[in-house]
Amino acid sequence: MAFDGLFTKAMVEELNEALTGGRVNKIHQPYKNELIMVIRARGKNNKLLLSAHPSYARVQLTDTVQDNPSEPPLFCVMMRKHLDGAILENIQQNGLDRTIMFEFKGKNEIGDISYKQLYVEIMGRHSNIILVDKEKGTMIDSIKHIPPAQNSYRTILPGSLYVNPPAQNKKNPLIADVETVLQSIDFNTGKIGKQLVASFEGLSPLISNEVVACAGLANRETIPGAFVKTMKPILEKKYTPVMIDSGDKTYFYMIDLSHLKGERTKLDTLSILLDRYYFGKAERDRVRQQGNDLERLISNELQKNRSKIHKLERTLEEAENAGEYQRLGELLTANLYAVKKGMNEIQVLNYYDEAGSMITIPLDPRKNPADNAQKYFSRYQKAKNAIIVVQEQIAKTNDEIYYFEALFQQLESASPRDIEEIREELVEEGYIKARHVKKKKKPEKPVIEEYVSSDGTLIHAGKNNRQNDYLTNKVARRDDIWLHTKDIPGSHIVIQSAEPSDETILEAAIIAAYYSKAKESSSVPVDYTKVRHVKKPSGAKPGFVIYDQQHTVYVTPDEGKVMEMKK
Repeated sequence: MAFDGLFTKAMVEELNEALTGGRVNKIHQPYKNELIMVIRARGKNNKLLLSAHPSYARVQLTDTVQDNPSEPPLFCVMMRKHLDGAILENIQQNGLDRTIMFEFKGKNEIGDISYKQLYVEIMGRHSNIILVDKEKGTMIDSIKHIPPAQNSYRTILPGSLYVNPPAQNKKNPLIADVETVLQSIDFNTGKIGKQLVASFEGLSPLISNEVVACAGLANRETIPGAFVKTMKPILEKKYTPVMIDSGDKTYFYMIDLSHLKGERTKLDTLSILLDRYYFGKAERDRVRQQGNDLERLISNELQKNRSKIHKLERTLEEAENAGEYQRLGELLTANLYAVKKGMNEIQVLNYYDEAGSMITIPLDPRKNPADNAQKYFSRYQKAKNAIIVVQEQIAKTNDEIYYFEALFQQLESASPRDIEEIREELVEEGYIKARHVKKKKKPEKPVIEEYVSSDGTLIHAGKNNRQNDYLTNKVARRDDIWLHTKDIPGSHIVIQSAEPSDETILEAAIIAAYYSKAKESSSVPVDYTKVRHVKKPSGAKPGFVIYDQQHTVYVTPDEGKVMEMKK
């Protein structure tokens, strides 16, 4: 729980500095539990993200781009009605709880001054966003409705009085002295970290573990001093936003946490920190929900085709023994005089063997000698023909495996919009029945993601086959540079330049490696060539191309670098 009460305090301070006095320009609800408010303040448009996501609830400024639905949800309509054009006068935290109140000054339908409060409660799966009429104290609407039957303490429905979440009556850790800390802990009980969380407001296990670690040997002499020392930079607002990658897990906080070992990335603001930490996480969760059926379909197709390959390879091994049937037929033909109808087998001299050994040839007792010989020649011809057919089937099945592996990779990096494009592609390819997909009024052009290299060169990335085809065949110019991971399913990347710098090529290659099956690998080979050397074979699957005159670079995928380049 890195977004604890202390982190909320720091975020409120950051938001007050950036937003107070600003005017609400736009309000969007891109997803079920998330709002985006564009607030014009300090001479710029600021995107305020309010999330009541059950796993990723938070409040922050953001630079990420979200897709907005064509029809706004009802809560978004109410937000626009009451807050569009309003002035954000104040942002407050309820004690050190994870509840933030935004106070707006606007005008009602008849032009009178009106005050509205927007509460964002960050409480895990109980998180909520609630719009309140300040004068009446009643709720106008909320992003989640909670009836009395579900919560007897707090009814969250339009028209109900707004009641704060239950008070925890804990002590303020920022003003606690050594004596206060001593009085709050039973050193005979142990589990000091849990006792700190239970006694002090706004503390998460993350920061309480830092106190215990700083104390070294936890006792009455060390814990109080370590507690006060740990709280000091938070009290003095000396924040150092940091993300710590321990290998197994990534953490974030507004001060460094010495008890966590791992690679540290320091960021300028808490909002930039959260953008970096949550980059893709919340979206992955939405994609998993929307694309769960696609993931099952693709997994089943992969399993089916891999099983088919094993069977075809066994058939090929058998077919490659065709020469043995020919030899048996020839040996039998040379010894027809010795064969009698009704025989089950015959031993003849194997003149193919330099040692002159004898060989036993099985016979069908119901056939005459000539028909027995012809049977072996027929099996030889059939097996020889089968080799060609089976090799074609193996090639086709391998293409299917590559195709579905590419789709699986695309699901891993897809946005909710990308999911629908993948779904439409599977309908067109005949893997999903058309009735399961909503028909669009008119085809929409794929939206291609844009990145900017260190020297300002524009880089395009396709994240699914439809985008890849559109980017390579429609958007890219013939002399632009095209990139793709070598022999690894991944995205088409195009540098919008005929002669990009070596640095830009490497940065584009990092994007290509990041959006590939080798995302978690190091030293990933990435091919690059001019678009004019990239061709789509006739009848090829979506996204499949061949290319030549390529060069290869080796890069390691870097999520932070990719995010920095995002336009």
